[in-house]
Amino acid sequence: MKFSSILFGFVLLLCPAIYAADEVEAKANKILQDALEDKNPDIRKQAAVALSITGGREPYLTKLIGLLQDKDVDVRLAAIASLSEIRSKAVSAALRKALEDDVPEVSFAAAKALWSLGDPWGKKALMAVLEGENKTSSSFFSKQKRDALRMMHTPRTALLFAARQGVGFAPVPGLSIGISSMQAILTDPSVSGRATAALLLGQQNDPATLSALKEALHEKDATLRAAAVHALAMKNNPALKKDITPMLDDDKESVRLRAAAAYLKLSSIRTTRAPAKTPAHVR
Repeated sequence: MKFSSILFGFVLLLCPAIYAADEVEAKANKILQDALEDKNPDIRKQAAVALSITGGREPYLTKLIGLLQDKDVDVRLAAIASLSEIRSKAVSAALRKALEDDVPEVSFAAAKALWSLGDPWGKKALMAVLEGENKTSSSFFSKQKRDALRMMHTPRTALLFAARQGVGFAPVPGLSIGISSMQAILTDPSVSGRATAALLLGQQNDPATLSALKEALHEKDATLRAAAVHALAMKNNPALKKDITPMLDDDKESVRLRAAAAYLKLSSIRTTRAPAKTPAHVR
């Protein structure tokens, strides 16, 4: 009886604390919900950014995905930025649907997010932007959407995204190599969606991507040519010198200078060769 009384007293002591915690949680939920429903798009945008802290937990993930349907472009972009850090089937499905957004900036943001999450649709979308019209991946988007994406100017915030993903760079030890070059390309007012796609795909070494980057060296868009030179230089493959050499005569200084630096960089890399076998008669 004595023990039961002590236990009952302990439970009574805990009740206020439990009630207080529930009150605080309810308050936190209300703050977020009010922000998500606010008429001011800046407030909804801030809510989208804040929800990235929840790490994809429900019911907050569903709320974040719901912001992809927001009428304000900046809110949708903020939602995509937060979702780009969450790996789940629901997120991938939502971002794939966002590729169909009428606003090119939103479609491109969704492509970049899918790419950063390792979703194959992200690479397909970026390749469709980068490659020429005769490539099979060009049918991934309608011609109108593809043209809009290619002509789209990339906002400065793309630099932060690119730097975070280590775009076009070697693993961590060499991460700082080429950042200034990449920054100059991404902050150029005339930078195109194709140039950004080239930088984003820079760390891909498959034949299709390599072929697309080589073809980009001959496009009219100077920022695209500069981005392609940059991306090829970061591959540390001396065999690519032959592709970069013609760019030394490019009519744009930004391309020529990158080509010169890229050529010298690749020339300094010695190809690894297997040691020659000693002839049998010398043994």
